[in-house]
Amino acid sequence: MSKPKVYKVVLAYSGGLDTSVIVPWLRENYGCEVICFCANIGQGEKELAGLQEKALASGACQVYIEDLRDEFASDFLFPMLQAGAVYERQYLLGTSVARPLIAKWQVAVAEAEGADAVAHGCTGKGNDQVRFELTYKALNPTLRVIAPWREWEIRSREDALAYARKHNVPVAQTEKSIYSRDRNLWHLSHEGGLLENPANEPEEAMYQWTAAPEQAPDVPEVVKITFDKGVPVAVNDRPLAPAALIEALNEVGAKHGVGRVDLVENRLVGMKSRGVYETPGGTILYAAHRELESLCLDRDTLHYKEQVALRYAELVYFGKWYHTLREGLQAFVSQTQETVSGWVRLKLYKGNVAVAGRASQHSLYREDFATFGQDDVYDQQDAAGFINLFGLQMKVKAMMEVSDGGKTRYAAPDYSLFKRD
Repeated sequence: MSKPKVYKVVLAYSGGLDTSVIVPWLRENYGCEVICFCANIGQGEKELAGLQEKALASGACQVYIEDLRDEFASDFLFPMLQAGAVYERQYLLGTSVARPLIAKWQVAVAEAEGADAVAHGCTGKGNDQVRFELTYKALNPTLRVIAPWREWEIRSREDALAYARKHNVPVAQTEKSIYSRDRNLWHLSHEGGLLENPANEPEEAMYQWTAAPEQAPDVPEVVKITFDKGVPVAVNDRPLAPAALIEALNEVGAKHGVGRVDLVENRLVGMKSRGVYETPGGTILYAAHRELESLCLDRDTLHYKEQVALRYAELVYFGKWYHTLREGLQAFVSQTQETVSGWVRLKLYKGNVAVAGRASQHSLYREDFATFGQDDVYDQQDAAGFINLFGLQMKVKAMMEVSDGGKTRYAAPDYSLFKRD
């Protein structure tokens, strides 16, 4: 079956074996020019080294490498932090939230270069293919999407290496880790290997970022984080740019073994998967933000926001960052953050994060309001009427039961019937 004509494609390029092989495969199978786009979102200098030369040697006609770390932090991570979004109680969405940023820039490059297609190296059974392609659809549905893993005959690393040799693609044949990993400014994920059996404890050698809690310093460290409208702006009273702030917290958190999560999660495509995540700075930020909201948000807003956070997390995990609902929820979240300013001190110790103080000029907690004495804010005599109205439904139900059978279903037993030994 002949493939549709494509003239120019923008490929999400990492420089790994798969995307390096995709470059000549696209040229061979679609006869098109290939532009490689690589986003620096904090994956590290090792992964970024020599990318332009490698892409051009693989057959790309042009290479874009963009430093998106601050945009990633300010426009994606911090809004998600404000929402308090956590997928299935533990996952801080490090991979999920990065994909729409990369795809957004792919679309921008495609439009700037007059390309008619975009491509990615995601497999046909994972979540990432959905996240990339939903972003393409939301931002420019006229672009053709090419997903080689759903088309080609390559089925293994050996197949890919053979294809690379045949097409003179410069790929270093290093020993492959038994783990599949993804790293960025926010987290480091691990899948595969021993983790495929959820009964297995992760081996310590697998972790590449955080210290083992048992080996972390024996002395706790206190870190102070300052927020402005729900956005972190300073660490230990030192103002920092968004990416630099996360990097600073990553360093201190990793040293103290903070941010390890072992999770069996429900993938979007229907299968369960087991992953281990290291998110040191993110774990600290979520804890600090939560404590500040406890001061600054009223009960109804805080409780409703917790419900919104669950749906928000699902939307991010499902790749719907640019969905109208996610944007609408963000508007609600932004409104709630107007008063979430102040500072939080956290004590880091052997994998744990404990609050060591918090303060805000917008705090709704007032010690003089919370006393048990009678004052202008709260008259204890008001409590009787409040309790009567608040429990009226329960009282009416009990009265009906008494009128029907003489006792409520919660009536105390007749202890006189019990004999003593």
